[in-house]
Amino acid sequence: MFISVFDIFKRGIGPSSSHTMGPMVAAVRFLDALRSDERIPGAGDMAGLRVSLHGSLAWTGKGHHTDRAVILGLLGERPETMNPDRGDALIAQLAKSRSLTPEGLPPLRFDPESDVEFDFGPPLEHHANGMIFRVFDGAGNPYMTTAYFSVGGGFVMTEAELTAEHSTSLSDRKRALGYPYPFGSAAQMLTMGKRAGLTIAQMKRANEEANGIADLDAGLDALADAMMDCIDRGFANEGILPGGLNVKRRAKKLHDELTATKFSNRNAPHVVNDWISAYAMAVNEENAAGGRVVTSPTNGAAGTLPAVLRYWRDHMADEVTDEKRRDFLLTAAAIGGLIKANASISGAEVGCQGEVGSASAMAAAGLCAALGGTNEQIENAAEIALEHHLGMTCDPAKGLVQVPCIERNAMGAIKAVSAASLALRSDGEHILPLDNCIRVMMETGRDMDVRYKETSQGGIAVNLPEC
Repeated sequence: MFISVFDIFKRGIGPSSSHTMGPMVAAVRFLDALRSDERIPGAGDMAGLRVSLHGSLAWTGKGHHTDRAVILGLLGERPETMNPDRGDALIAQLAKSRSLTPEGLPPLRFDPESDVEFDFGPPLEHHANGMIFRVFDGAGNPYMTTAYFSVGGGFVMTEAELTAEHSTSLSDRKRALGYPYPFGSAAQMLTMGKRAGLTIAQMKRANEEANGIADLDAGLDALADAMMDCIDRGFANEGILPGGLNVKRRAKKLHDELTATKFSNRNAPHVVNDWISAYAMAVNEENAAGGRVVTSPTNGAAGTLPAVLRYWRDHMADEVTDEKRRDFLLTAAAIGGLIKANASISGAEVGCQGEVGSASAMAAAGLCAALGGTNEQIENAAEIALEHHLGMTCDPAKGLVQVPCIERNAMGAIKAVSAASLALRSDGEHILPLDNCIRVMMETGRDMDVRYKETSQGGIAVNLPEC
């Protein structure tokens, strides 16, 4: 499976790529499968549909609006095109009719109140974010049953797809498909770059073009614009975030204070960190409100990389070019692809080290590339950022992507800038290779108690004051 820059960075809606975007995509995929009419032998005509959510999708599904996402997907909505303001009206209409009318299919009985089940038993095999779609005939006999797994960042796979992915290395898959630089590890990436005399961004660009991307630059520019637009929307909005925690939006107030006269020195000590924090929090407040964001590589970590990109753009204006901005994104996507292929970007699988940790590593690598770092320095920057997120749990209060998620993105962005700076002041040689750091992250995630992997059953999630 080739992991494109447009796979790592996807436009969608909040609050979660794995719990909102993924289930919506799974619902759309299931409807497509139904259209193939590959029914269970002996079944009559399709008549009704039910969905069950398992593992982390059950435990934090309400806070992440997973049931709502599934319903909207069954109504034909897609994360990349859905208007978030239409959701309530669509679901209200379905609640009255209790019938789905998918294009190209007969009407299906479906009650949004009772036909999405939160199963709090053991998670499904293969991944913590599992869901099962079932269609029955008029007599209640199974017509089609399919399990999907939301594996982080909006990626959705069936059991067969997960098995195939785990059976073959990323390097072998890329080489078989004829990509010019089929690196499946950071070590291979550095070796190929040295042999070819190319930067990581140049190799990633060549792979993308071999993948048939028609207008790569326009696509990259659109991604960057979407990230910046999200920050701007975050600075324009204020009030209380939904969900019941009564978390106040802070990005607008912080931005207003930073633009006031007393904060006019934009690059003064500490004030730079405040700017970076404001950029990150603006994105994650939009995400928490169900707004439109870009997975970077997930929704829960969507603010870290755009904050660093904005910091580079607005605080290093003399060095900003379109080419460097594109190199930033291409390099970041290369690092994100390595982490996803060799470990995980799913909080439900490895904790927040896989979300904000991965985002920080990607942002550090991107910034280092934009500032002229060598391939070795870029790899070092990514390793520094990831290393200092190892062991980070995913324990969102009330299952909402708010506490500690919003501030955590700000801290991840600050770490990314520091990591890039440290790497640029060295020759790229360091003790722990990025590949080993990625392996440690995966091993740590496997050993982590399930209470700390996006189930809201431990840590911060159960240690808030009672109100």
